[in-house]
Amino acid sequence: MNTLLIIGYVWPEPQSSAAGSHMLSLIRCFKRASWRVIFSTAAKKTEYITDLHKEDIETQEIKVNDSHFDQFITKVNPTAVLFDRFLMEEQFGWRVSECCPNALRILDTEDLQCLRDARHSALKQNRKFNFSDLNSDLTKREIASIYRCDISLIISSFEMSLLTEHFKIAPQLLIHLPFMINLIDRNIITPNFEQRKNFIAIGNLRHAPNWDSILYLQKIWPLIRKKLPKAELHIYGAYTPPKATALNNSKTGFLIKDRAGNVNEVMSQARVCLAPLRFGAGIKGKLIDAMISNTPNITTNIGAEGMSTDQQWPGLIEDNLESIVDAAVSLYEDKELWTKNSELCDPLLNEVYDKERLETKLMNIINHTLKNIEKHRNNNFIGLMLGYHSLKSTKYMSKWIEEKNKSLY
Repeated sequence: MNTLLIIGYVWPEPQSSAAGSHMLSLIRCFKRASWRVIFSTAAKKTEYITDLHKEDIETQEIKVNDSHFDQFITKVNPTAVLFDRFLMEEQFGWRVSECCPNALRILDTEDLQCLRDARHSALKQNRKFNFSDLNSDLTKREIASIYRCDISLIISSFEMSLLTEHFKIAPQLLIHLPFMINLIDRNIITPNFEQRKNFIAIGNLRHAPNWDSILYLQKIWPLIRKKLPKAELHIYGAYTPPKATALNNSKTGFLIKDRAGNVNEVMSQARVCLAPLRFGAGIKGKLIDAMISNTPNITTNIGAEGMSTDQQWPGLIEDNLESIVDAAVSLYEDKELWTKNSELCDPLLNEVYDKERLETKLMNIINHTLKNIEKHRNNNFIGLMLGYHSLKSTKYMSKWIEEKNKSLY
């Protein structure tokens, strides 16, 4: 039996973030392919994590800068190791390479953190993002991690193009793998235009782009409310901090609701989803949730980036504050416009996010790469070079930290 060892950045929380949902879908994909799956992480558990044992997944708590991991992974002897974001590859990649050199190394990027960080920096400086912003130390680290791995999972079509065209990474090192949505059992009837009311915004508020969008909505909402005095904005956020709760204002209909118990239920009750994201990367789970509920959205070009092909977007895309307000009011009041956009949700989900097709694509590429691993690695000389040089420095830094920690006890 093939074995997948996942080295997680955090324990999966599918009710808290899109990253948690995506990780759980990856776990289930390998289980359906009859792989043994072990999830390991150095992160602390929370009350919101998925019970992986109910999914027939083994778990293992590990530590950073600790040679006990070497004994653990040698005993497991995995067929493949999946790093949950490049920080985990930096920390554990050299140990995997030394202890299990034949294991396929897979990087799940979730989104390109260097792209998100560069856009955030540009926003804070009140200027447009440009590609020179990507010449950062964070970018060098993340791109190096992609090269060191055999395969990297890229969630956004925009980021696929960025990596192959701007960074000149060979396409065979990348797999475009957006969110995998189960569409087979999706014969649901969602509320129609008249049965819905109010606006919704949703997202993990520990995630900087989501928090920024809430602050942006503080400017947008009074202008919408002026034109729609009876409308409310219901904001749901996992890990809602006190600074967010303090923004709750029942008089203006700006309502902070904490985390949603059932995302599909609250999304289906809303008429329009607001997602005015000013920076970020990857693809947006909140907009997938809106599509699943046939809820049209108002978002920005960054919000919709990398989420569709030639299929029309199920909502309106605007970047200017006044244009966002006008679009939100139009979509909320115009039944014909709303219905047209609502009906675009299912075709886009079927075209881009079909779980069955994406799972087959992923496992076919993984099986092919496993059979041709030596040739695959020899064709990636930059990866071989980076594995030799950069992981040596990471290795000895880790060993130094481990010895230093021993002296403290």
